[in-house]
Amino acid sequence: MWYLYILLCDNTSLYIGITNDLSHRLKQHQNHNSTYTKQFNTFKLVYTQEFSNRSDAVAREKQIKGWTKQKKLNLITSG
Repeated sequence: MWYLYILLCDNTSLYIGITNDLSHRLKQHQNHNSTYTKQFNTFKLVYTQEFSNRSDAVAREKQIKGWTKQKKLNLITSG
C-alpha cells in the first residue's frame, strides 16, 4: 500500500509526499530527518490517500503539487 500525505507545517506551509510506510515517514519528519520539514517546529498530518501502487501515488502527488494553495486547502477540508 502506498500513501499520499499532506502535512501542515507551522500552521502555514503545506508539504506533500508519498510513502509506503506512513508511520515511519512521519517519525522521520518528527525527528527532522527530512530536508524540507526540518526547518519547521511543528507539523500536523492533515490529509492521506491510499493507493495500491507507487505509480498512482506519484501521479497524484504531481497533480496536487501543481495546484494552488487554496485548491489544496479545499481538498483537505473536503476530505
